[in-house]
Amino acid sequence: MKRNILFTKMSGAGNDFIVIDNRDGAYSFLGEAEIRQLCTRRIGIGADGLLMLEGSENHDFAMRYYNADGRLGSMCGNGGRCIAQFGWKLGDAAKKELKFEANGNTYFASVLADGEIKLNMLVPKDFRDAFSVDGHECVFVDTGSPHAILYVENLDETHVVEIGQKIRHNQEHFPGGTNVNFVQILSSEKIRVRTFERGVEDETLACGTGAVASALMSYRLGKVSAKSVCVAVQSGDLLTIAFDEEMQHVTLSGPALEVFQGEVSESFWHK
Repeated sequence: MKRNILFTKMSGAGNDFIVIDNRDGAYSFLGEAEIRQLCTRRIGIGADGLLMLEGSENHDFAMRYYNADGRLGSMCGNGGRCIAQFGWKLGDAAKKELKFEANGNTYFASVLADGEIKLNMLVPKDFRDAFSVDGHECVFVDTGSPHAILYVENLDETHVVEIGQKIRHNQEHFPGGTNVNFVQILSSEKIRVRTFERGVEDETLACGTGAVASALMSYRLGKVSAKSVCVAVQSGDLLTIAFDEEMQHVTLSGPALEVFQGEVSESFWHK
């Protein structure tokens, strides 16, 4: 039976999420159509995705991530940081280290002194150096989600949605689809990124796994030299990607903020 929903709206460097505490299973009725309705801007709450916090036997909690289209998504870095902040506030305030599971993987998160959240990411895989897609030179890496990367001279003049949409749906190179990142190198330790996200099917103000992919590939290609890369995202916020030489230990740090709390009325479902 559909019912009222208590939720928290959160922002991870501009990625916005509906976050729900479902440890008691009360909101398990939410399916693809309902989640899409909640995430639709102007007629719903509006969000890039929905995060469900659920119980776990061996971890502090489990995270289930849904894209704005209502479908289960792969890993979301900024969503992971937001649900870590959310989970921390539900638990022991003195406990600054959290362990949670998502898609069968274990993630570790830390609450930093400035309130930002640091998240340990998966080991990157499937590096692909330069190849051409629809006339654009791309590189690729999977950082928990698949990411194509294009380097540009001027991000402000780049047609992110138009180009991103074509590459995202290129079945020859990306049978399962891909996120598409456009990267401008600012210095040896700073880059700027704009991302077209699959599942949202539009540009978002930030993408955590995309920021990680862009930083790692920029280091791999010698475009930056620092192993702690500052990533400026479209919201104006900054993310920090730190990693070792072999890229086996990767962290994503940045803001994860509660925006507001609310309740969706049962009558919403009768539209």
